[in-house]
Amino acid sequence: MAMLNTNVDASWATLIERAKRQDPEALDAIVDQYAGRLFGFFHRMLGARDGVEDLVQEVFVRVVRMIPQYDEKGRFESWLFRIAANLNRDRIRKLQRQPAVSLDETQDDQGTDAVEARSVSAHEQTRGPQDALAMTEELADLQDCLMKLSSEERTVVLLRHYGQLEYAEIAQMMETPIGTALARAHRGLKKLRQLMESRT
Repeated sequence: MAMLNTNVDASWATLIERAKRQDPEALDAIVDQYAGRLFGFFHRMLGARDGVEDLVQEVFVRVVRMIPQYDEKGRFESWLFRIAANLNRDRIRKLQRQPAVSLDETQDDQGTDAVEARSVSAHEQTRGPQDALAMTEELADLQDCLMKLSSEERTVVLLRHYGQLEYAEIAQMMETPIGTALARAHRGLKKLRQLMESRT
Protein backbone atom coordinates (compact mmCIF):
# COMPACT_ATOMS: atom_id res chain seq x y z
CA MET A 1 0.00 0.00 0.00
CA ALA A 2 1.26 3.48 -0.84
CA MET A 3 2.52 5.45 2.13
CA LEU A 4 0.81 8.80 2.74
CA ASN A 5 2.78 11.89 3.68
CA THR A 6 0.48 14.86 4.03
CA ASN A 7 3.44 17.18 4.67
CA VAL A 8 4.42 16.99 1.01
CA ASP A 9 1.92 18.90 -1.12
CA ALA A 10 3.02 17.26 -4.35
CA SER A 11 2.61 13.76 -2.91
CA TRP A 12 -0.81 14.64 -1.54
CA ALA A 13 -1.94 16.13 -4.86
CA THR A 14 -0.74 13.00 -6.65
CA LEU A 15 -2.59 10.79 -4.18
CA ILE A 16 -5.82 12.74 -4.67
CA GLU A 17 -5.47 12.53 -8.44
CA ARG A 18 -5.04 8.77 -8.16
CA ALA A 19 -8.06 8.55 -5.84
CA LYS A 20 -10.13 10.54 -8.35
CA ARG A 21 -9.29 7.83 -10.87
CA GLN A 22 -10.57 5.28 -8.31
CA ASP A 23 -7.09 3.86 -7.63
CA PRO A 24 -7.70 1.32 -4.80
CA GLU A 25 -4.33 1.93 -3.10
CA ALA A 26 -4.87 5.69 -3.04
CA LEU A 27 -8.38 5.25 -1.61
CA ASP A 28 -7.00 2.82 1.00
CA ALA A 29 -4.37 5.41 1.97
CA ILE A 30 -7.07 8.03 2.54
CA VAL A 31 -9.03 5.56 4.69
CA ASP A 32 -5.90 4.76 6.72
CA GLN A 33 -5.16 8.44 7.21
CA TYR A 34 -8.61 9.57 8.37
CA ALA A 35 -10.53 6.58 9.78
CA GLY A 36 -9.32 7.12 13.36
CA ARG A 37 -10.13 10.82 13.39
CA LEU A 38 -13.56 10.23 11.89
CA PHE A 39 -14.26 7.50 14.43
CA GLY A 40 -13.30 9.86 17.24
CA PHE A 41 -15.41 12.68 15.80
CA PHE A 42 -18.58 10.59 15.50
CA HIS A 43 -18.12 8.87 18.85
CA ARG A 44 -17.62 12.17 20.67
CA MET A 45 -20.57 13.75 18.87
CA LEU A 46 -23.00 10.91 19.55
CA GLY A 47 -21.68 9.86 22.95
CA ALA A 48 -22.05 6.17 22.14
CA ARG A 49 -20.55 3.38 20.05
CA ASP A 50 -23.85 2.53 18.41
CA GLY A 51 -23.73 3.35 14.72
CA VAL A 52 -20.29 5.01 14.74
CA GLU A 53 -18.59 2.44 12.52
CA ASP A 54 -21.52 2.60 10.10
CA LEU A 55 -21.16 6.38 9.89
CA VAL A 56 -17.41 6.16 9.27
CA GLN A 57 -18.03 3.60 6.55
CA GLU A 58 -20.71 5.80 5.00
CA VAL A 59 -18.29 8.75 4.88
CA PHE A 60 -15.85 6.69 2.84
CA VAL A 61 -18.61 5.33 0.60
CA ARG A 62 -19.49 8.94 -0.20
CA VAL A 63 -15.84 9.86 -0.66
CA VAL A 64 -15.41 7.09 -3.25
CA ARG A 65 -18.58 8.20 -5.04
CA MET A 66 -17.92 11.96 -4.90
CA ILE A 67 -14.13 12.29 -5.13
CA PRO A 68 -14.09 12.44 -8.95
CA GLN A 69 -15.87 15.82 -8.55
CA TYR A 70 -13.64 16.99 -5.68
CA ASP A 71 -12.13 20.41 -6.38
CA GLU A 72 -8.48 20.10 -5.38
CA LYS A 73 -8.30 23.88 -4.90
CA GLY A 74 -10.14 23.36 -1.63
CA ARG A 75 -8.71 21.70 1.47
CA PHE A 76 -9.39 17.97 1.48
CA GLU A 77 -9.94 17.77 5.25
CA SER A 78 -12.58 20.48 5.07
CA TRP A 79 -14.37 18.60 2.30
CA LEU A 80 -14.12 15.28 4.14
CA PHE A 81 -15.37 16.62 7.47
CA ARG A 82 -18.18 18.50 5.76
CA ILE A 83 -19.42 15.09 4.62
CA ALA A 84 -19.01 13.80 8.19
CA ALA A 85 -20.79 16.81 9.73
CA ASN A 86 -23.70 16.45 7.30
CA LEU A 87 -24.04 12.76 8.14
CA ASN A 88 -23.91 13.56 11.85
CA ARG A 89 -26.59 16.23 11.45
CA ASP A 90 -28.81 13.77 9.58
CA ARG A 91 -28.25 11.16 12.31
CA ILE A 92 -29.20 13.62 15.08
CA ARG A 93 -32.34 14.67 13.20
CA LYS A 94 -33.30 11.03 12.81
CA LEU A 95 -32.83 10.42 16.54
CA GLN A 96 -34.86 13.52 17.38
CA ARG A 97 -37.73 12.10 15.34
CA GLN A 98 -37.63 9.05 17.63
CA PRO A 99 -38.40 10.54 21.09
CA ALA A 100 -38.39 7.14 22.78
CA VAL A 101 -34.65 6.83 22.15
CA SER A 102 -32.27 9.44 23.55
CA LEU A 103 -28.58 9.76 22.82
CA ASP A 104 -27.87 8.60 26.37
CA GLU A 105 -29.96 5.47 25.87
CA THR A 106 -27.92 4.42 22.85
CA GLN A 107 -24.90 3.77 25.10
CA ASP A 108 -24.32 0.03 25.18
CA ASP A 109 -23.50 -2.04 28.24
CA GLN A 110 -19.81 -2.15 27.46
CA GLY A 111 -19.41 1.57 28.14
CA THR A 112 -16.61 3.43 26.43
CA ASP A 113 -13.69 1.11 27.22
CA ALA A 114 -13.63 -0.66 23.85
CA VAL A 115 -14.01 2.60 21.95
CA GLU A 116 -11.33 4.43 23.89
CA ALA A 117 -8.89 1.59 23.35
CA ARG A 118 -8.95 2.49 19.66
CA SER A 119 -8.05 6.12 20.28
CA VAL A 120 -5.16 5.48 22.66
CA SER A 121 -1.82 5.72 20.93
CA ALA A 122 0.63 2.81 20.85
CA HIS A 123 2.82 4.69 23.32
CA GLU A 124 -0.06 5.12 25.76
CA GLN A 125 -1.03 1.46 25.45
CA THR A 126 2.40 0.44 26.78
CA ARG A 127 1.71 2.07 30.15
CA GLY A 128 0.92 0.07 33.24
CA PRO A 129 -2.64 -1.07 34.07
CA GLN A 130 -3.17 1.69 36.65
CA ASP A 131 -2.27 4.39 34.11
CA ALA A 132 -4.52 2.76 31.52
CA LEU A 133 -7.42 2.66 34.00
CA ALA A 134 -6.91 6.32 34.93
CA MET A 135 -6.85 7.29 31.25
CA THR A 136 -10.05 5.35 30.57
CA GLU A 137 -11.77 7.14 33.44
CA GLU A 138 -10.55 10.53 32.22
CA LEU A 139 -11.79 9.84 28.70
CA ALA A 140 -15.16 8.70 30.05
CA ASP A 141 -15.38 11.94 32.06
CA LEU A 142 -14.50 13.95 28.97
CA GLN A 143 -17.20 12.19 26.95
CA ASP A 144 -19.73 12.84 29.69
CA CYS A 145 -18.85 16.54 29.75
CA LEU A 146 -18.90 16.85 25.96
CA MET A 147 -22.46 15.55 25.89
CA LYS A 148 -23.46 18.40 28.23
CA LEU A 149 -22.50 20.98 25.59
CA SER A 150 -25.05 22.12 23.04
CA SER A 151 -24.92 20.28 19.72
CA GLU A 152 -23.55 23.42 18.03
CA GLU A 153 -20.80 23.94 20.61
CA ARG A 154 -19.83 20.27 20.51
CA THR A 155 -19.71 20.30 16.71
CA VAL A 156 -17.37 23.31 16.58
CA VAL A 157 -15.06 21.93 19.27
CA LEU A 158 -14.83 18.51 17.62
CA LEU A 159 -14.44 19.79 14.07
CA ARG A 160 -11.57 21.90 15.34
CA HIS A 161 -10.00 19.00 17.25
CA TYR A 162 -10.65 15.96 15.05
CA GLY A 163 -11.03 17.73 11.73
CA GLN A 164 -8.20 20.17 12.50
CA LEU A 165 -10.18 22.72 10.53
CA GLU A 166 -9.75 26.48 10.60
CA TYR A 167 -12.60 28.45 12.16
CA ALA A 168 -13.36 30.03 8.77
CA GLU A 169 -13.86 26.54 7.34
CA ILE A 170 -16.05 25.52 10.28
CA ALA A 171 -18.15 28.68 9.91
CA GLN A 172 -18.64 28.00 6.21
CA MET A 173 -19.51 24.37 6.90
CA MET A 174 -22.08 25.33 9.56
CA GLU A 175 -23.36 28.26 7.49
CA THR A 176 -22.69 30.80 10.23
CA PRO A 177 -20.55 33.94 10.47
CA ILE A 178 -17.01 33.24 11.66
CA GLY A 179 -17.73 35.25 14.81
CA THR A 180 -20.51 32.81 15.68
CA ALA A 181 -18.20 29.83 15.19
CA LEU A 182 -15.54 31.47 17.39
CA ALA A 183 -18.11 32.32 20.07
CA ARG A 184 -19.42 28.75 20.11
CA ALA A 185 -15.89 27.42 20.39
CA HIS A 186 -15.09 29.83 23.23
CA ARG A 187 -18.29 29.00 25.12
CA GLY A 188 -17.92 25.28 24.49
CA LEU A 189 -14.31 25.10 25.65
CA LYS A 190 -15.05 27.25 28.70
CA LYS A 191 -17.99 25.03 29.69
CA LEU A 192 -15.94 21.91 29.03
CA ARG A 193 -13.09 23.16 31.22
CA GLN A 194 -15.51 24.08 34.03
CA LEU A 195 -17.26 20.72 33.83
CA MET A 196 -13.99 18.82 33.89
CA GLU A 197 -12.66 20.89 36.81
CA SER A 198 -15.85 20.20 38.77
CA ARG A 199 -15.04 16.49 38.59
CA THR A 200 -11.57 16.76 40.12
